[in-house]
Amino acid sequence: MDESGGSGQPRSGTDRPTEPHAGPTIPDPHENGSPAADDNAVQDPSTSDSPPAPAEADTGERADPPQPEAPREPDTADDHRTLAHSGPPKNPPPQSPQPRGGLLMGRPFGVPVYVAPSWFLVAALITWVFGGQLDRVLPELGAARYLVSLFFAVAFYASVLVHELAHTVAALRFKLPVRRIQLQFFGGVSEIEKEAETPGREFVLAFVGPLLSLVLAGLFYVAMQPVEPGTVPGVLLAGLMVSNLIVAAFNLLPGLPLDGGRMLRAVVWKITGRPMSGTIAAAWVGRALAVCVLIGLPLLTQSGALGSSAEDNVGMDTVMDALLAAILAAIIWTGAGNSLRMARLREHLPDLRARTLTRRAVPVETDTPLSEALRRANDAGARALVVVDAEGTPLSLVREAAIVGVPEHRRPWVAVSGLAQDITDGMRVSAELAGEDLLDTLRATPATEYLVVEETGEIYGVLSAADVERAFVKAMARPS
Repeated sequence: MDESGGSGQPRSGTDRPTEPHAGPTIPDPHENGSPAADDNAVQDPSTSDSPPAPAEADTGERADPPQPEAPREPDTADDHRTLAHSGPPKNPPPQSPQPRGGLLMGRPFGVPVYVAPSWFLVAALITWVFGGQLDRVLPELGAARYLVSLFFAVAFYASVLVHELAHTVAALRFKLPVRRIQLQFFGGVSEIEKEAETPGREFVLAFVGPLLSLVLAGLFYVAMQPVEPGTVPGVLLAGLMVSNLIVAAFNLLPGLPLDGGRMLRAVVWKITGRPMSGTIAAAWVGRALAVCVLIGLPLLTQSGALGSSAEDNVGMDTVMDALLAAILAAIIWTGAGNSLRMARLREHLPDLRARTLTRRAVPVETDTPLSEALRRANDAGARALVVVDAEGTPLSLVREAAIVGVPEHRRPWVAVSGLAQDITDGMRVSAELAGEDLLDTLRATPATEYLVVEETGEIYGVLSAADVERAFVKAMARPS
């Protein structure tokens, strides 16, 4: 089964290793993730002991004015979170496991192709089933029939790879990045990282896969003509023709996550002008399709409508048919649900803006005692500290978790430079970033805090990865 990763397909995390200072997991815009801005003053522990709570977003004050600034009034009575008290949550969100793509087979068009471990299971299953059929058609092969069956399994998945490459080439043609192609238990997945910009492109992107499967079926049919029936080449070509026809027909069914569902989504999107409407319609059709597969496939097999007599479909065959139907139905149902979830994520992603999530910050020099830095931040109504040199150039960011770990009585003797993390190029973020661009930028350089700058290079403030997570979760919780 083909599940192209374009509109609404679940996405894996990145293949980059987690770095030492990585904070809370930055949400992948193709998965589920997290953030909310908190803009209260940095306070000394004696000023408040209230639990963390989100606050209104920053309105754009710079981090560099030396004059004290009055702290902002919180939106709610319990909105008194401070830098000194926040720190890492008691139960931090688990880090997303790095995706295991399986065995890397190559990089056609620059896109890595992986074979998942589950493929070896289905290859063995195909070898066993097809080998049993060959025993009836070509009994003279003996045990060699399993070698022929294994060749068929590999050739079939090569056809699936061509199907997926069709999606990949179309996506690259539309300038949509493709993370990887994975061959797995029930076919392949092309993990396309962004959504097509128009319903027409979405339709083309979905249709090219089944179209290539139909073309392959035609090519195998033409290749069969000069070959004598009942021979090994004839049986292999016939099997590959039929299997590609089945792949094309199955993927043209009008329900997500199948290609036909994405085509239906494109049509509804074109009619209504709203991609979300198309996703909802195609996802619910996909769920209905899952129920039909669960009930209908065993009934069709038992009735003999799929080519075998009803007398043959008893015992273990009945159990296998029911199990296959249940697995297919579960995959389709889950994929349809993931499509809805991803569509809601994309709908709310624009709400995540670096400018509104950034904490106000105050600049402090390297030898400034922590207690003095906290006092200045409290007077300025800020919740972050940026270590600067004598010319005001930002050097590092004082880590929130490190502040919490310093007892109050030691703060006058601890310099802020000892609690800071050097600012790398990846930790400088534009205040104009929003949505997927913001999440992609943060995920590229895992850290707990980022320096947010204006286009002119001026310091705007500090962005906390924890704030981004909270805002992401809050956005996902809102109804569409």
